Amino acid sequence: QVQLVESGGGLVQAGGSLRLSCAASGRTFSSYVMGWFRQAPGKEREFVAAISRSGAITSYADSVKGRFTVSRDNAESTAYLQMYTLKPEDTAAYYCAAGRGWTTVVAGTIDYWGKGALVTVSS
Repeated sequence: QVQLVESGGGLVQAGGSLRLSCAASGRTFSSYVMGWFRQAPGKEREFVAAISRSGAITSYADSVKGRFTVSRDNAESTAYLQMYTLKPEDTAAYYCAAGRGWTTVVAGTIDYWGKGALVTVSS
């Protein structure tokens, strides 16, 4: 099992930047594909980004591609989501997730989730 704790959320002005962290506790962080999801008020949860076990491969939703960067530090058992040029429509609760493979992570059918970090982008 793995426990995930997000941090770094908060209020930021449109055009600003924010970095979310996801600290993992448990066995073998490097064995998990890591993903980020978000859920805005009144909307369904959506995929944001994912990163492979080694960090060599990343995937992004079209809505954030070019603005967000996902990374990981396996030595510190932490994943990151660096968000640039934030827009009001990025306002959401952001969730970190860990899964065994790409398909399950991107689909959101994942066993391990953080409790979420709120990101509010003001205009």
